Order: sequence, then structure tokens, then C-alpha cells
Amino acid sequence: MQTHILGYPRIGSKRELKKACEQYWSGKILLEELLNTGRTICNQNWNIQKEAGIDLIPCNDFSYYDQVLDMSLVVGAIPTRYHEVVLKKNNTELDLYFAMARGYQKDGLDITAMEMTKWFDTNYHYIVPEFYKNQQFKLSSDKIFNEFAGAKQAGINAKPVIIGLVSYLLLGKEKEEGFDKLNLAVNLLPVYTEILTKLQDQGAEWIQFDEPFLALDLTEKAKETYLSVYAEIRKRFPKLKFIVATYFDGLKDNASIAVSLPVNTLHVDLVRNPEQLDDILNVIPDSLNLSLGLVDGRNIWKNDYEKSLSFIRKAVEKLGSERIFIAPSCSLLHSPCDLDFETSLNPEIKNWLAFAKQKVKEVVTLKQLASGTENEQIFEAFEENKKAIESRTTSSLIHNDQVKQRADAVTEKDAQRINTFKIRKKEQQEVLQLPLFPTTTIGSFPQTAEVRSWRAKFKKGELTAEQYDILLKEETQRTIRWQEDIGIDVLVHGEFERNDMVEYFGEQLEGFVFTQNGWVQSYGSRCVKPPVIFGDVSRPTPMTVYWSQYAQSQTEKWVKGMLTGPVTILQWSFVRDDQPRSETCKQIALAIRDEVVDLEKAGIRIIQIDEPAIREGLPLRKTDWQNYLKWAVEAFRISASGVEDATQIHTHMCYSEFNDIIENIADMDADVITIECSRSQMELLNAFADFKYPNEIGPGVYDIHSPRVPSKEEMTELLRKAQNVIPANQLWVNPDCGLKTRHWEETEKALIAMVAAAKEASVEYAL
Repeated sequence: MQTHILGYPRIGSKRELKKACEQYWSGKILLEELLNTGRTICNQNWNIQKEAGIDLIPCNDFSYYDQVLDMSLVVGAIPTRYHEVVLKKNNTELDLYFAMARGYQKDGLDITAMEMTKWFDTNYHYIVPEFYKNQQFKLSSDKIFNEFAGAKQAGINAKPVIIGLVSYLLLGKEKEEGFDKLNLAVNLLPVYTEILTKLQDQGAEWIQFDEPFLALDLTEKAKETYLSVYAEIRKRFPKLKFIVATYFDGLKDNASIAVSLPVNTLHVDLVRNPEQLDDILNVIPDSLNLSLGLVDGRNIWKNDYEKSLSFIRKAVEKLGSERIFIAPSCSLLHSPCDLDFETSLNPEIKNWLAFAKQKVKEVVTLKQLASGTENEQIFEAFEENKKAIESRTTSSLIHNDQVKQRADAVTEKDAQRINTFKIRKKEQQEVLQLPLFPTTTIGSFPQTAEVRSWRAKFKKGELTAEQYDILLKEETQRTIRWQEDIGIDVLVHGEFERNDMVEYFGEQLEGFVFTQNGWVQSYGSRCVKPPVIFGDVSRPTPMTVYWSQYAQSQTEKWVKGMLTGPVTILQWSFVRDDQPRSETCKQIALAIRDEVVDLEKAGIRIIQIDEPAIREGLPLRKTDWQNYLKWAVEAFRISASGVEDATQIHTHMCYSEFNDIIENIADMDADVITIECSRSQMELLNAFADFKYPNEIGPGVYDIHSPRVPSKEEMTELLRKAQNVIPANQLWVNPDCGLKTRHWEETEKALIAMVAAAKEASVEYAL
């Protein structure tokens, strides 16, 4: 029986990579210092796993930005617009890499970033590969080989982790019509062959191919491609040992394909789909080992050893222990690094948790328990685990009967506005008096180092509540005045009092707990610290009314109230797993509803309930979609439906493909939806146009995840594209997303250009 890890967090236990990347981008450190940070993190990760006793330790799971972008660089899938970057003096391969991720605006060049979207149903974002008809590939980076050599130098014959060829193609996007990206497999295979040849020459024994698409609905062509690609790989490399890793759902109807691949080991996710074990055991051939994904790679609850052992025993009985591997369900990329750094958590709750370092230990302990290792330490670990699981089941911290009763009493009427959008729109026009192409932002404004320092000083007691309040009011007032000066129509208060868009609300809701260092990567250097939902959720007191009311008192223009929606709070938290997610979501929705009603009472007539994660939460299999969409859409409507017709409800969504769920988006019945559109050059709007989306829509006209500043002309052209598919009287003008992570200088330039573009669009429309 062997243990292995599919991947480990790469940000560093104190977010060292984030800090080093941002210092490098701002010119504060040289390349070698950034590379040294990366090497240090890799070595720390390898040593944690080595000391724990993991048999197969991964390498090439580290990335300076994104593992899919890494693969694009390795195979030479570099869009031609970036070729000039490497020709500029002193630019390195890593500068090219970051230009692809973030855009490039210097040295006389102005290049947009590649598209970014969600990694399956997680809150991690990957950079989307761009594919063209008859595209040629070539080995263009030594990253994989350098990391393997680094592991070897550290005394580890590591297992390189590579995105499987078929999944890599399926993750990408055809950038021209008239071809299927899977046709590129024949062109890409020689590069994969070259990679494997070099790794074999370096002494690699095991290779892990990540093929998450095997857990999704596949076309016949995709199935055929899987079979032909792996047949060719096995033919060329008869001695290499291959693991094909699937995760985030069960194999289901793809089981026969997966078990027939000529590889050594198949990994399955038994956390997300435990039912598949019996199906796999019935069809697995004698030549194939089975890796059991038993430790949850995406949540922070302790593994239930007794439950996991029942799966292991079943598999061992059928296959024998020598054919069994034990592993987390997926890469630990989605878990925080180390629970040992949490010194302030309630001890009872902390005893229920496990972060990446602890999950590594759980994998090893499961092997020892399943192998019958007899020593006192292992016995004590098992007994302590049973006590922790029992403690969580019976704890008085978790249950609130009033919350449960209120959720049970929700009726269909609670999820409906008073009148239809057509009627509401007239009332809103009379009250709000907004122009054609109204301008707004998504909510947050730049949180400078100074603003963040105020929060830190306040938390440390170095600023009193009164001093902190004055500073925030001054920053809010300055931001209101600036928005007025440049002519934005619907203002926001800037959210300077807030940390993360979910954490801020979770801190004020019952049933949540927070970590000090529970950071996970969202994209690039962006890390989030998800709240932990451990119990029933309720809102004891208003959360945002004070700041919204203050901001509205500073201006004659309308100020939006800014809230995070129930589905997004759910998706971007570590959620309790002892009741259905739909039930937890309904509890959150009722808490947000209370806040919406209180904002309206306080005179806030425009309220935005952000739901960027609603598409992300969609199950990977289409057969499971409708059940999820029913309760997710209902949760949003519960949160939004307690107000009068004249109160305008906005929602925001970003980095999502909407084509398949556009009817459900319409069913949310938000008066205005704002979406990310600039990276796709308004392509995402086609879904809204084909469907004839009835409500108002704000397609983002500039990409806030890139430091480049678009021109007025560029945004005007995007608005022209938008008007080709959406009637002008339905269009709003806004950025793609919130501006918290940007700098003021670029924000000011971009928003001034945005307002000018909206005015030009109005003039053109009038003509």
C-alpha cells in the first residue's frame, strides 16, 4: 500500500510567494530573489511530505501564477501578441509568462492579458489556453525538468505532476472558427513525448497526469482522443509508471474509458463521489492499481478515519493491499497550509479541523491503520480522531433551533418581488432618474497600504474605534467627491472598512469562525482567507447600514448598498458537511434578506447583491444542474425580494460562461446584472443576446485584473460591440469587477476614460 499527494499549496505558509511576486512586479526585488522564494517554498513542501512519510511526493505542482499557464508556456502555446515581449531588453521567460497572465503596458507595447476563468467548481482561476487551427507546439520551457532536478537535489525522486494532454486541450478555447481543439492532439503529442523522454532520462519513475475531465460529460471524440493518446504514450514509454488523476466528481459513465487506459494507477475522488467505489471495483482490470482519494482536499474538516478505513478495507478485499494507493481527493492547493499557525481559534472548533500539513499526516496515518501497524501512537491517533468526530456531532455550538425553524417556514412568496421587472423598471426610472448608459463601479476602490495599515493598527489596539472611524470616513468622503468630480452616475462608498468580500460578512454572522492564516490561492498573487461555516447561520445586527448611510449622506447622487450574496458566501467559505449545502445557503439568504430590508429602510434605493460564484457552484455533470440551480436561484431571490418595486436590485458575476444557464440567470430576476466581458471582447454577451435577456445589464468595459489602463477609444469600441447585441436602453457601463487590488493612479485614469466612453456612446446613440 502506498501513499501520495496530488499537489501541495504553493503560496507558502505565510504567503511568501504572493509578497515576492508583487515586489517583483513593482520592481522592488530582482528576478533571482523571486526565484529563490520559489525554490525555498518547494523545498519546504517536499520536506513536510518527506518527514510525514509520504511515498510519492509531487513536483511541478508549484507555480508562480497558474499551473495551466505553466503548461501553455512549456508546450509553446504562446499567442503571437506576446512574442515582442521577449525581444525587449532584459525581459526574461518569466516576464513573458507574467505578461500572458496580467497583460503588458510598457516599452511601447500595450498587450491585453489572456482570458481567465474558474477551475471547474472551485474559487481558483486559471489562465485559458488559446488555440488556433493547425497550431504547432514546441517545448519552450524547462520548468518541469528544473523542479524535478531540484527535488532530486533535496533527496527526493519526485513524481512530476503534468496536466494531461486531453484535459489541457479541453481547458482551452478555440480562437477561430472551423476546427475542434481536440484535433490538435496529434500536434501536441510530440511535445508531451519530448517531456516524458527528458523526465525518464533524468530518472523519473512515476508521472502523474491530471485528467479531471474524465469526471465530466465527454463527447465521443473526447473519449476516442483519451484512448488514442494514452495508447501512444504507453507504446513509447513502456517502463514509466503513470498515474491518471481524476477529481471533483465521480467517473460514472466514463468509468469504462478510465479503467481501460494503459496506465499503472487510476485515482478517484471518493469525497465528492463515494458511490463510485463499488462501480470501479466491478470493472477494474487486474493490471490497474487504484488510488483512493479519501482525505478532503477542498475542505478543512478532519478526516473520519473509521469511515475512510471502511473504503480501504473494501478495496483491499477486492484488489489486495499492494494495488491500493491512499491520497487526498484532489490537490491540496485548495486547502490552507498549516493549522499549527492558528493560535486564536476556539479549541473545540480547532479540534475539528485539518489543513494541508495535517492532511498529509492523515494520509499516512490511514495507511498505517489500514496496514495493521501496531504501536501506541497510531492507536492514540485513532482514538483521538473518533473523539473529535463525535465532539463535532454533539456540540452545542453548532445548532440554533430558531434559525432552523425560520428556514423551514420559507414559502414561495418569500422568493418573489412584488411585481414583474417591466413594472418595477418604470417605478425605478421615476425615482432614480438615471441617464442612458449609466456609469457605476462594482463596489470596492483601491485599498492602499495606508488603508490596510489602519485596519492592522485597529486590530492591534494601536488605533481606537473612534480614530479608525474618522480615518475611514475621510477616505470614504474623498472617494465620494472624486466619483462626483469625474461624473460617475451611481456611486459606491469604496468598502475601505472591509477586508475580503466574504470574510467581512462572515465576521458579523453567527455560525462562522475565522482563521489567522487560512489563506488559499484564488489567482496569481491573489489569496483569500475563507471563513469556516461550522454551525447554523443568522444575522444578529445590521452589517453595512452604518457605512452605506454615511456615504449616502455625503452626496445628492445615489450610492449603492454593497452586499455579498448567499451562494457566493457559501461557495467561498469552508462549509459544514453535516447538512445539505442548500440548507446552509437558505440560512445565509435569510440573513442577507434582513440586511437588504434594513438598507432600504435607511434610504438606500440601489442595492447590489454580488453573486460571482453562482456559475462556479454548478455541478460538473449536467444531470445534476437543475437541483443546484433551483436552490441557488431561490436563495438569491429570498435575499432580494423583501423590498419595494422602486428599490433597484443589482447583482454582479465574473469569469463565467453563461450560455448554458442563461435562463436561470434571468430567473434570479435582478433588475441589473453586471458581468465580466472585456477579456473576451464582449463575446460573453452573445448568450444574453441570443436569449433576449429582459432586464438591464452592465458588461465590463475594462479588465481590472490587469494593471494596464485601457483607452477611452478601446472602451468605446467595446460599448459599440455591446450595442450590437443588447439594446442601448438596457446597458450600464462599468469595470469588470471590484477595484480593491488596483492602485489609485491606474484606477483614476481608467475610470475617467470609462466615463468619457459612456458619454461618447450616448452622443453616438443620439445621432
